[in-house]
Amino acid sequence: MRFLRSYIRFVDEVNYRIGRIAMYGLFAMMAILLWSIISKAAFSPSLWTLEAAQFAMVAYFFFGGPYAIQMGSNVRMDLLYENWSLKKKAAVDAITVFCLITYLVVLLWGAWASFSYSIEYGERSRSIWHPYLWPIKLALVVATVLMIAQAVSEFFKDILRLSGETPPGRNPGDQHDDPASRTVGEETGR
Repeated sequence: MRFLRSYIRFVDEVNYRIGRIAMYGLFAMMAILLWSIISKAAFSPSLWTLEAAQFAMVAYFFFGGPYAIQMGSNVRMDLLYENWSLKKKAAVDAITVFCLITYLVVLLWGAWASFSYSIEYGERSRSIWHPYLWPIKLALVVATVLMIAQAVSEFFKDILRLSGETPPGRNPGDQHDDPASRTVGEETGR
């Protein structure tokens, strides 16, 4: 059980930090699009902005994935799940997480093949900007590995819950040590 706790703490902390940083990717995308608007209005349009904004969005989406899994922000059908006990939720989650891991392993396999192809042949975009595609494909590989690690962490949390223990780290539904997640009443102690 000590290994499970250590793994959960490490993976959760890494993905929490990366997820918090990835949130700023939205601002990077907005800055790129703002530059696109300014450059079109003031002088000749930039040729790189649309594709750079797409790359920023892909990175934002994929690096935010492990954080979303950790925080329980993923889409879930709560019709029955909401009323179940913690142990029943953990049992169902422990089974269904294998569907997620299977999907992510297939995604990783495809992402790695695409990345390898991109490196081997020097693949570039067909746009006028003509950037190399391997950096965004590498980001997809790294983010998918992080999502698999987070899915395994969630599985380990379910094992601990089923054994009657409370898993370490940030758990969906719990109050986090993040001040932004607290309400005014919690901050003042009311």
